[in-house]
Amino acid sequence: MFIPKLNQKAANAADIPAAIQGAGIAYTSIDNVNWPDAYPYKPRVEFAAAHTGDALLLHYRVEEQSVRAIARQDHEHIWEDSCVEFFCMPAGDGIYYNVECNCTGKLLVAVGKDRNERLAAPAEIMQSIDRWASLGTTPFDTCLESTKWELALRLPIAAFFKHKFDSFDGLTASGNFYKCGDCLPVPHFISWNPITTENPDFHRPEFFGQIIFA
Repeated sequence: MFIPKLNQKAANAADIPAAIQGAGIAYTSIDNVNWPDAYPYKPRVEFAAAHTGDALLLHYRVEEQSVRAIARQDHEHIWEDSCVEFFCMPAGDGIYYNVECNCTGKLLVAVGKDRNERLAAPAEIMQSIDRWASLGTTPFDTCLESTKWELALRLPIAAFFKHKFDSFDGLTASGNFYKCGDCLPVPHFISWNPITTENPDFHRPEFFGQIIFA
């Protein structure tokens, strides 16, 4: 995957959709149903990514048959809600970040070498990540109707707090993009890059795809 650089600054997450679309950046589908026997449902999900040197910009567009946003604050069980995720290993040291966000902008960010003993991002890092959610920021229980929603995130370079690099310019990383909803009426676990484990498991960096920043 190639992530282009935007010359214009997107100071706020709410500015990201227009900035990405104005630059003509293509959207990529998250459409790999990796465990079709147990979890065949595939909502419609796509994302676009860009960077400004000092920040990574993500815009997700989702349409699914029901939505849920129980989490009331960051670092709760975000993956149980209608959730989009970005996992990224910015260097070749085996350390990767999981950035998980529900449809009302509640975030979970952590870092480590595997799914165990992950270090949660401190409060100042979480506060530095701007979010925009088309459904607003108020939590709600499961809504049993087809819903379209969008989410934008502005991740400053400081959000990758266990690594020291000054700019995304020219960076080669690896990662994966996901959509899940563990506690939705129809749970699902889909990915951008395919995963061939026996059971759902997003914490598998061996299945990350290459990500190249302009």
